[in-house]
Amino acid sequence: MEITVRFFALYRERAGLSSLAMELPDGASVAALTDVVRQRFPRLAPPEVKIVVAVNAEYAEPEQVLRPGDDVCLIPPVSGG
Repeated sequence: MEITVRFFALYRERAGLSSLAMELPDGASVAALTDVVRQRFPRLAPPEVKIVVAVNAEYAEPEQVLRPGDDVCLIPPVSGG
């Protein structure tokens, strides 16, 4: 299945692009997607940093199953006050 992945802020800078169409096996989860993204972009985030994921504009848990055409956003940690 094809999934559109969008990179925000720091992740966009580190990946060198703002979005990417990715092919994943049917039934792939958010966790499987972030594993593939980490392999493809090893500098994206250290292993101890949780990549926050939104699917179709809603925050997603790692076990959420993705569907063809989903819009996935990777959101880096935000700090400030």
